Amino acid sequence: MSKKDIEKRVFSCAGQVLYEKGYISPIDILIKMERITPKQAEDWRFKRIPYLERVTIGNLSKLNHILKSLAKFARERNLQPSKRVYMSWGKGAKQRLRFSKSDSPYMEELYSTHYVKVQKAGSQPMENDKSAKAEQGGIIKS
Repeated sequence: MSKKDIEKRVFSCAGQVLYEKGYISPIDILIKMERITPKQAEDWRFKRIPYLERVTIGNLSKLNHILKSLAKFARERNLQPSKRVYMSWGKGAKQRLRFSKSDSPYMEELYSTHYVKVQKAGSQPMENDKSAKAEQGGIIKS
């Protein structure tokens, strides 16, 4: 798959995820693109997998291009970057989860950045914007 094809696929998947959730996370994009499975993401969250890149389909160059294409998609649509800290799930002490084998701060930041719609002052969140409703204390039904 060429870089141009990857970018088109990222833009398509990102548009779908943004519509469904009101925000985009790299994990959601990797699942939507079938680079990881939901089960693998869950195993990583429970620390059964040491770092997410270990189970992703594709080489590191392609993964890097996916993340950069996602950032480009977000910039073009004026989405707000939001840094997140991923902590492990399950019993025991919560630990910061790793995305990359190298644990590079740059790559960890790319993987952990979510992109959210910017709400204009005084505007109401869109009906399907679950993240905005949650921030305002609304009840979310799945």
